[in-house]
Amino acid sequence: MARVKRGTVKRRKHNATLKLVKGHYSVRRRHYRRAKEGLLHAMRYAYVHRRERKRDFRRLWVIRIGAAAKSLGLNYSTFVHGLKEAGADVNRKMLADLAVREPDAFAQLAEKARGALAPA
Repeated sequence: MARVKRGTVKRRKHNATLKLVKGHYSVRRRHYRRAKEGLLHAMRYAYVHRRERKRDFRRLWVIRIGAAAKSLGLNYSTFVHGLKEAGADVNRKMLADLAVREPDAFAQLAEKARGALAPA
């Protein structure tokens, strides 16, 4: 059987890994074995945190909506419930953006929510 020399393939693989760990510190940037280990952890954290970021943003939007609603005399849950009763189909991301950038439009939505809750 012919001898297989893996030098170029191995070097290419190692260089690809070392390129991915460019921002790491010390040995995790220079030595392949430690770099591969660091890369496995980094990729896992990246995967998990992509999902956590969605939760974090939703939490931020809820806090912003709650603060804006509180300034208009409503709490978060009654505001959202009133919007649902009024049939206003606006997601939390848009509501938070309105609360920050367009307070007048947010106030109109709050009045709509308050009006939908008044008869009940």
